[in-house]
Amino acid sequence: MTKKKVPFILLAACFCLLLSCAEDKQRMSKELSQKIQQDERIHTVERMAEELVKSGFTAGDSYAEVWIRDLNTFIELACRVNDPEKSKEALLTFFKLQGEDGNIPDGYTPIEGATYGYVYALSEYAPHVAAHKNTVETDQESSLIQAVFKYIQATGDTSILDEKIGERTVEQRMSDAMHFLLNERYNEKYGLLWGATTADWGDVQPEHEWGVSLDSSSHLTIDIYDNAMFIIAINNYTSIARKQEEIDFWKSKSEELHNNTRKHLWDAGKQKFIPHIYLDDSPFPADFDENAIYYHGGTTIAMEAGLLSREEIKGAYEQMKRNVQAANAQTIGLTMYPVYPNGYFKNEGMGEYGYQNGGDWTWFGGRTVQQLIENGMYEEAYEAISPMLDRVIKHNGFYEWWTPAGEPRGAGLFKGSAGVLWKSIQLFEENMAENN
Repeated sequence: MTKKKVPFILLAACFCLLLSCAEDKQRMSKELSQKIQQDERIHTVERMAEELVKSGFTAGDSYAEVWIRDLNTFIELACRVNDPEKSKEALLTFFKLQGEDGNIPDGYTPIEGATYGYVYALSEYAPHVAAHKNTVETDQESSLIQAVFKYIQATGDTSILDEKIGERTVEQRMSDAMHFLLNERYNEKYGLLWGATTADWGDVQPEHEWGVSLDSSSHLTIDIYDNAMFIIAINNYTSIARKQEEIDFWKSKSEELHNNTRKHLWDAGKQKFIPHIYLDDSPFPADFDENAIYYHGGTTIAMEAGLLSREEIKGAYEQMKRNVQAANAQTIGLTMYPVYPNGYFKNEGMGEYGYQNGGDWTWFGGRTVQQLIENGMYEEAYEAISPMLDRVIKHNGFYEWWTPAGEPRGAGLFKGSAGVLWKSIQLFEENMAENN
């Protein structure tokens, strides 16, 4: 059988298209590169972030605890400005506090400070601290695995995987943590993780005045944030694990989760993720259209998990901008739009545009900026980060969250906000270097 020759003009056209796509993704215009280099806000916020994280690993000035979901977002910065051994020890402490079933706590605090109201757990491997866990959420295990991966990327130190706690290495304990999610938080019908009902990535359920612990009033559900975080964690783990059998198993699981997330949570008609799949019933009124809500945070983590195409990421960013305008907010760190009406959460802090219900969080907005950069959308990323830089400088601090009117709320020295902005700046600088 004779092979047909592909016309040269067609080959040339294909080559030009591929080259165009590569340049579109990887190259920043000289004009934008120069603008960023000359933007003193970039350098000021970078220095401020580095100075803040030198102070340690607690989440912020109003937190006595080291939280893994926060540490995961500033671990790279911590390794840059502190002795990396301190970052390593912070991560190892979470493994020392790991439950026998493989679960990972939210955070830990010195025993003498364990008085806040959580149910605390102790461990013989870390006798000086007490652990706590907000069980409504399903991101603690994924956050720790991601943080270990980032630590290794930042330091090149793979020895952490061989550290032994009891009879098991960290690498084995990472697998234990992921198996906990499959054993205790996995729904067979949908092939996805479940948790309690919360607002997007939040850890407050609507049925209780505080709302951080699973109880008989909880409404179990599946959402995009938990599952996207797990996919990222699995992908991170398989890139550093050494046992091929483990790698093969988890790669297969990642693909399964990816497919099931797109199948069950992505609303192709509305080009958005649905907020929740309820495993029984919803805690909200029957006439409430929850799918009108657009979750910014979960969508961003889905970008990082590879669940959205570049075109879909572009569309998501445009929708986030429209939401910011409609909410009269300042940045794409807006958690969601529209918000849950007043009274839908018993926790009074979760009223309209309060805390995780429509607050503006740089902690997630900065991660959106990172994904725009990673996908070659440099102009959009610079546009998105600019108001975040402005308010850090104006208020001389990395606040935990902001009202739509730009009023600072929560911790004034929130390291998660510092970490995501710092990493965004590093990504800008890396891409500028590639152009020179």
